[in-house]
Amino acid sequence: MHPILSDWRRLLAYLAVFELVGGFLALLQVLNGGFTWIEAVAFAVPLAALYGFICLGAFWVCRAAPLLTSSLTTVAGVQLASAGLSASFWLLASRGWAAFLDRGEWLPGMIEKQRTAAPVLFGVGVLLFLLAATLHYLIVAFEASRQAERDALQFQVLSREAALRALRAQIHPHFLFNSLNSINALITARPEEARRLCLLLGDFLRRSLTLGGRDRVSFAEELALAEDLLAIEKVRFGERLRFECRADDAARSWTVPPLLLQPLVENAVTHGIAQCLDGGTVRLDARAVDGRLHVAIENPRDPDSQGRKGTGIGLENVRRRLDAAYGHEASLRVRSGGDSFRVDLALPEAPPVG
Repeated sequence: MHPILSDWRRLLAYLAVFELVGGFLALLQVLNGGFTWIEAVAFAVPLAALYGFICLGAFWVCRAAPLLTSSLTTVAGVQLASAGLSASFWLLASRGWAAFLDRGEWLPGMIEKQRTAAPVLFGVGVLLFLLAATLHYLIVAFEASRQAERDALQFQVLSREAALRALRAQIHPHFLFNSLNSINALITARPEEARRLCLLLGDFLRRSLTLGGRDRVSFAEELALAEDLLAIEKVRFGERLRFECRADDAARSWTVPPLLLQPLVENAVTHGIAQCLDGGTVRLDARAVDGRLHVAIENPRDPDSQGRKGTGIGLENVRRRLDAAYGHEASLRVRSGGDSFRVDLALPEAPPVG
């Protein structure tokens, strides 16, 4: 749609400029064309408004001969030809308007005065159309710039969504690999527990797939999924694994990216509880303070353990997902020292993308 016609405020401002031009044209007619002030105003002001609408056609002329893809000769030729045609049509319209005014007894002789003013009208008409074309070239460039910004923003959003989907897809294989190792360790020594673990794993995967298909889930749902994961791990660790959770109502109703806690809880069990001879307690604390959700996950660790070292996939996955979903508005901090390991998350209230 025409950028000026699409907004009535732009159209009013545009026509106001042409009315000022009409006043200037009336002054020229009084000074050089033998018009009285009444005749000049009655003749020039309505014609100026009409020519304002005629010059709106410069927008489509500019679209037909864009500056970036057309040669200077082509642009100049097209615009001069369009200006000449528009000025000629305006001159013809002025002839008809003068004949209409000449019918009344109070403005006689307008046809003759229009004939005298015709060269000035034609020259002003050409100049006005070229100025309108310049304005429309600027408008086209501005609209193209805004469209490029919108396209860039949309591309950024799509890229973030693609990154989130790719990162989310890493979660299930990583957890499934660890769970299968657990089943393999139990299947000979404790087959009943291995069978129970398979059932729990099936229920967990079904639930996690449901939540993982959504852009946002409540923190309460994330907690429930984390508890399901710990129920699976408890089959292997028994009383060595304990879990304490404190989350206020505001935190539970917070919306977060799905499957955010799973890698952190899994990390706490695999690289914390599993490395301690007596096991320990995984503590999760969540509270909403000053428009941000603060989540802390703490687990014991054995500083002298020579067990396998983690690859950091879980923590790095969460960190990259937070960056993709929130940018610099979210943070993940790791505190490792002595016999404890702690992860602190801080999330904003209204994430920009899903």
